[in-house]
Amino acid sequence: MASSAAPPASPSSRSHGNAAGAGSSATAMMLPGPPGRGNGGCIDLSPAGLLAHGAGSSVVVSDPRSMQLLCVLPMPSSSLASFVTAVRWAPPDTPSLDDDDDDRRPLRLAAGDRHGRIAVWDARARAVLHWLNLDEARGVAPGSGGGVQDLCWVHHGSGWHLASIHGPSLLCIWETSNSPRVLWMFDAAPEYLSCLRRDPFDARHLCAIGLRGFLLSAIPRQDSDISLQEHRVNCGAGDVADLQRLEKEISAPVPAPALAAFPLFSSRICFSPLWRQILFVTFPRELIVFDLSYSTALSVTPLPRGFGKFSDVMADPDIDMLYCTHLDGKLSIWRRKEGEQVHLLCAVEELMPSIGTVVPSPAVLAATIWQSESIFRSIEKQCQDLAQPHSFMIDTNSDQNACQGTMTYLTSISEDGKIWSWLLKFDKSALPSKANLGRPSHNNAATANTCSNRPDFIIKINLVGQLHLLSSTVTTLAVPSPSLLATVARGGNNPAPAVPLVALGTQNGTIEVVDVVANAVSASFSVHSSTVRGLRWLGNSRLVSFTYNQVNDKTGGYNNKLVITCLRSGLNRSFRVLQKPERAPIRALRASSSGRYLLILFRDAPVEVWAMTKNPMMLRSLALPFTVLEWTLPAAPRPGQNASSKQSSTSKERSAEASGAESSDETCESFAFALVNGALGVFEVHGRRIRDFRPKWPSSSFASSDGLVTAMAYRLPHVVMGDRSGNIRWWDVTSGLSSSFSTHREGIRRIKFSPVVHGDRSRGRIAVLFYDNTFSIFDLDSPDPLANALLQPQSPGTLVLELDWLSTRTRKDEPLMLCIAGADSSFRLIEVNIDAKGSSISKPVATKERFRPMPFCLPVLFPTAHALALRMILQLGVKPSWFECNSSDKLTGDSFKVAPTFGDLRSYMIETTLPPIGDAVVAELLLKVLEPYRKEGCILDDGRASLYSAIVNKGACARFAFAAAIFGDFQEALFWLQLPQALRHFLGKSTSRSREKISQSSLHPDSEQSSRFNRIASRERSASEKFTKNAAVIVESDAMYFNTV
Repeated sequence: MASSAAPPASPSSRSHGNAAGAGSSATAMMLPGPPGRGNGGCIDLSPAGLLAHGAGSSVVVSDPRSMQLLCVLPMPSSSLASFVTAVRWAPPDTPSLDDDDDDRRPLRLAAGDRHGRIAVWDARARAVLHWLNLDEARGVAPGSGGGVQDLCWVHHGSGWHLASIHGPSLLCIWETSNSPRVLWMFDAAPEYLSCLRRDPFDARHLCAIGLRGFLLSAIPRQDSDISLQEHRVNCGAGDVADLQRLEKEISAPVPAPALAAFPLFSSRICFSPLWRQILFVTFPRELIVFDLSYSTALSVTPLPRGFGKFSDVMADPDIDMLYCTHLDGKLSIWRRKEGEQVHLLCAVEELMPSIGTVVPSPAVLAATIWQSESIFRSIEKQCQDLAQPHSFMIDTNSDQNACQGTMTYLTSISEDGKIWSWLLKFDKSALPSKANLGRPSHNNAATANTCSNRPDFIIKINLVGQLHLLSSTVTTLAVPSPSLLATVARGGNNPAPAVPLVALGTQNGTIEVVDVVANAVSASFSVHSSTVRGLRWLGNSRLVSFTYNQVNDKTGGYNNKLVITCLRSGLNRSFRVLQKPERAPIRALRASSSGRYLLILFRDAPVEVWAMTKNPMMLRSLALPFTVLEWTLPAAPRPGQNASSKQSSTSKERSAEASGAESSDETCESFAFALVNGALGVFEVHGRRIRDFRPKWPSSSFASSDGLVTAMAYRLPHVVMGDRSGNIRWWDVTSGLSSSFSTHREGIRRIKFSPVVHGDRSRGRIAVLFYDNTFSIFDLDSPDPLANALLQPQSPGTLVLELDWLSTRTRKDEPLMLCIAGADSSFRLIEVNIDAKGSSISKPVATKERFRPMPFCLPVLFPTAHALALRMILQLGVKPSWFECNSSDKLTGDSFKVAPTFGDLRSYMIETTLPPIGDAVVAELLLKVLEPYRKEGCILDDGRASLYSAIVNKGACARFAFAAAIFGDFQEALFWLQLPQALRHFLGKSTSRSREKISQSSLHPDSEQSSRFNRIASRERSASEKFTKNAAVIVESDAMYFNTV
């Protein structure tokens, strides 16, 4: 990853790094595979608004507001199926004067996997701070402790400890400072612990629930001891019977956590954010309200008929509403009955739309509500009427219209790799007729009636955003590398440019087109009903793919299916359609760089050569025992040429010649091949004719290979081959020169030439994929390719299924980009930087700025100094016009490296009666530091900027609360919200006490005491009036921190 000394930029530009120098590489981009049941539905939303969820063996961090992928944190392992099973964001630490460095202010995220490891990440630096391994701490064999079931942060002393569930029943509390260690362990065997949650009223208090109803309440003490209380939540007879049956059928290895042993049976708990000591517990068939104070269940609600089993429960932070997810993808909404701790069903919504999804619909794996929106709603509500004091907490007993106008955001993830953002609105104005009340509608996802004995309102759910990631396991990839013969889709003979797109074939039959510049899936095409087994580009706007399935009847054979997909129109067109099954399945596809010709390789059958015109037609069948075939790659561009499709005079002349003389040599393309007996050859395709290229053959000893040729790469004039013994041989077809060396590795499966540009010192750089799913990069132009291998081996634990080079490089100082389809279902773009002299000295390489459809507005990701500057500016008060920027304000990519010149920015600060803090130039300096962020539009999004403009003139308390909430410091935000009310309460109490003393003194008419009491009362009255007057000035004129300015 990037060095921390690099100049800080916007969050978008800091999401990848550069590693320079010979043999260095960095993961410039990564798209995760889809989540599955093996991830246990782990999801968490940070106080600052960052979403993290497990997908395969990686942690995916995204922004649910802009629906963009932020980064992917892989947890590599030498073992397979290292699923991430738990993720949890750490609450923000208490700020201190020493936190002036990014290293002392990490954005911590804990992630646990199936092998029992816990990684504490710094999401800002994309680096692991600590590894917590229970097996190492206990001195037992790896895997003995079992996988991680759940995680939870608990407060202790001046910091945060991490609680974790390992295996079926072990609860641990970890110290996560510089010397991580296990502080405490508790074994709840034979119970299966399922869920951990922290009390919102007491950050030291946590609870764990088991599948059989065992409830453990724990509070860490200052003396390193733990206060424990055990409770029992009685679950229904149906759940007990199901669990007993599943225990007899268990197939997971011991000791397996509950999510691995019983993936479809879970129990969840959730603390009430409005009622102390109240827990909401769900078993598959019951919703229970449990009181910890009395250790008893207050209500038990059975699963409604026709619903899927409960999978999770969430509580609304503002109103007495519960949201329960079900295994069938539904969301049930429950509201508390007034005067009782009983919840009644209000509405049922679908979290997987029936339109636009495949059949059967993908499963909804997890969901979470946005707790962070509650504090912003409270800030907005308090600033609407400062004259009427009110509490931050809603009075659930008296507020009959608490739901009116309330909005709740919810995010869900599905097993097809999509992240869904939903908006729930509670509206009373659109109330249906009373004839429709009392019948909950399960089919209409837009409306639902309310509970009895409560005010009637409508619940509307809207899909407000969707992030599309990889929908299935990646099986193959294809990278476009069109030659000068490839023409643009609009017609003519102008050369087609290489586009920054990569096509991925998946296991569910879809083709995902990835925009590597934006690090996003730009298009998804449902092409086949089974696994995509091969994929190739035809130019830069068409794709050809194939799949096959075996016929199970008496005749046998295979049904081969070939489809051409147009990226511009989205249409799929089949060709080579046969009426009956064939004897052999398709083995591979090979498309020429121009996209005009296609080779179809069969298993034990002749190779077919097709012309990929508007109506594809077969040119010839080649009945030779081929092992590999590869088309020649585009030749290296001459100094006057460029990879882009510029309309230069040279290209115009070339297009004119090509249109006038179809038989020119420029229209010829060739492919090299190897036969089973080791013989080599090169064929040339010219129009409809196929002829022998007649190369200059190498020596006879070279041609008779000891190992079967399994991989080949061809770029005039070089042919490079690899065999199953790990040997690499290369041959110049024009001079006949040849050479070979052994990699001392297993067999070679794929060889790919790196793209070359004018001025490259080497044109023999290749990437080699071995049968053990590792790869290396060699330079055949070096004297000793094996000794000068650039990558050998790659990162441990990174298994590769397919690889290819990205062909968008246009200058020699740009890094090479290697596309990788990982065995963990991920797609990665590896950035390979090579020093011009091949030395080990680092050389900075300019990387293109990643394009994003909209900027990241995440101040929590800013460097510490810049984040503190923004916080102070928001507290002092800045005019809303400062957040406005247009396209003319956009800065160049070097704006963070070279300080631009700005005008006087002090006019953006609001006028306030607060005393100035330091020199007046301080605010201007802070604004200048933040000016690049502002012009990039990555400080506040429209919603947050609109809220700030509404409260900026409502007093310093509102501004301080807003600044704290932006960075996820909810406790500080709550302090500033409650401060005006607390001061009003204090002033009122002081005034009432003074009046009571005065009234008591008037009841004693003694002359001697009367004069004394009069003097005392006079002094108290004057002091009280003076104090009240000063305090009133503070309250009304914002001399301290509250009310309007």
